[in-house]
Order: sequence, then structure tokens, then C-alpha cells
Amino acid sequence: MADKTDKIIVGISIGDLNGIGIEVILKTFEDKRMLDFCTPVLFGNTKTISYHKKALGIDIPVNGITSLSQINHNRINVLNIWKEDVAIELGSATKISGEYAAKSLSAAVKSLRENDVNVVLTAPINKETIQSETFNFPGHTEYLEENLDGESLMILMTNNLRIGLITGHIPISKVSETITPKLIEDKVNIMYASLKQDFGIAKPKIAVLGLNPHCGDNGVIGEEDNAIIKPTIDKIKHTGKLVFGPYAADGFFGSETYKQFDGVLATYHDQGLAPFKALSFGNGVNFTAGLSHIRTSPDHGTGFDIAGKNTANPSSFKEALFSALQIFKTRKDYQELTANPLKVK
Repeated sequence: MADKTDKIIVGISIGDLNGIGIEVILKTFEDKRMLDFCTPVLFGNTKTISYHKKALGIDIPVNGITSLSQINHNRINVLNIWKEDVAIELGSATKISGEYAAKSLSAAVKSLRENDVNVVLTAPINKETIQSETFNFPGHTEYLEENLDGESLMILMTNNLRIGLITGHIPISKVSETITPKLIEDKVNIMYASLKQDFGIAKPKIAVLGLNPHCGDNGVIGEEDNAIIKPTIDKIKHTGKLVFGPYAADGFFGSETYKQFDGVLATYHDQGLAPFKALSFGNGVNFTAGLSHIRTSPDHGTGFDIAGKNTANPSSFKEALFSALQIFKTRKDYQELTANPLKVK
């Protein structure tokens, strides 16, 4: 690759072409100092990027390439994965924008899997318009688990809060029947391993939230907490892991109990994401833990209502970038430390 350095190569899927994904990407790299930390590669098309630059009045140079061997480590690189013109309708959810969001994601993940890029950042997609015969997933997390090694855990994170989800993108009516002792154990183990290798925490402390209001009030408002969650936590404790709960979710965040833990596992999507976004919206990061490669994303959606208006805040995307870089370095250090342990005679 041209101008080869030791900088981390960051693959970026550009998300829905009609949303704010490309805007927050461009705004992130308006600050040229960002190129001191990494080499960005956008998976898309220079014409598409130029359309957004013109619409937003953002004038930053990009390096169009047709192969990753042409990367310039001192520029924003755009890998052209399609040649045709694509109709862009800023602010509209269209099938065509979803189709090309899938093309970008597929190419970025393929390069990640083949180690041609070191990490991937994903800009927001529209979960409806991206659906097709080749993309039949509720979201990024499920797609990544299908295409990378490992078992995934969605973690929403800031500097002082990490919330993982025992169940993800499923209907609320399916949550209770989906939560099993094995699923809880699996998610605890993934979070525990990630906190060690990705965040450098030697002895992680994890909290698990209850499913029912007040953790079921000893069976008055549901049996799952006493029958499934609590016995599973007790079992995990016997392995030496510092896992506690279940905690009633309603007071857990308001009382700032979460600050006593390195990670929190919520039983379902909104139980974890609603308080997370209330506490840190605009600065949060979505990290897919448990997989062979690193992916992060901002904590917001496509922002169709503000697309093209040059008002999107890039803070969350910047945080996702810095998080990916830090996790990559921490995981690399951990793997080197544990690769050849000294043999005990």
C-alpha cells in the first residue's frame, strides 16, 4: 500500500445514502489531525461522496481508489465498489439507498474478515429499506455475527457505562421465552472476556438486570427472575466471576448503581438502550463484542429529518472511531501478552 505506515486502517461503511452517515463521516475528518491516528477507507463511490460534499458545503479532499493497494495513508480514501450513478434523495427512505448501503457494508466486512482493514466503523442504516434476498437481518449485529467468527454481544458504551443486551432485536413478546440459563451464561461470558481483552480490566464486575418490574417481587409479578435469572447468576458466581443481580431496572440507573460495575447486562433492548441514550445520547458508541474482528458505530440512526441540512453532530461517530482504535490496541496487547505464557516447571 502507498505511504505505508503503522497507522490503523479503518474501513467505513457509509450507511444509508439518504441519511446523515456520510455527513458525520466527512465532518469527523474535516479535522486533519484525525489522519494522525488512522487511515480511513470509505467503501462506496467518489461520485456519491462528492454529491454529499457539495450539498453540505464541505470541501475536503478525498483519494479515490479502485484497490486497497492504492491507499494513501495521508488522505481520506474512497474505495469505489460501484461505478454507476445512484439516485440520492436526501431525507427519504428509498429501496435504492438501502441496496447501496448493503453493498457498502458487505464490502467493508469482507475486507475486515480478510484483514485488509484493521477495524470497521458502520454508519447508520435503515433496517427496512436494506432488507433483500441477500440481506435478511434485523440489524448490523446479526449480520456481523453471520459473517465473522464468534458469538456477538451488542454493547452500548461511554467512558463510564457499558450496557450489553441479553436479547437484541426481537419483539418484546418473545423476550421471556428467549431468556434461558444458557443464553444468560453465554452473554455473561462474552462480556467478561471482552472487558478483559478489549478494555484491559483484569477482574471485571458485571451487573445483570431483572426482567420483570421489581425483579418479579418474589413471583407476584412474574417467575422468570427467581426461576431463571437468579439461579443462573448464582451458578456463574461459583466459577469465580464477579457477577451480581438481578437488579430492578427502574432504580438502577437513577441511583447511579451502574457506576459500581464495569459492565451491565440488560435483559432486552429498550431496558438497556432507553436509559443509556437518556444518559449519553450523542456521545455513545455501539460496539459488537465477542467477534473475531472489531466493529463500532455511532449510537444514532439515519437522521432522515436533518439529512442534507448540515446540522448533524459528528460527536458520536468520532467517539466510535476513537473507541475502535483503542479497543484494537488493547486487544492486540492482550493477545500478545497471552499468546506465549511462561511455562511453569
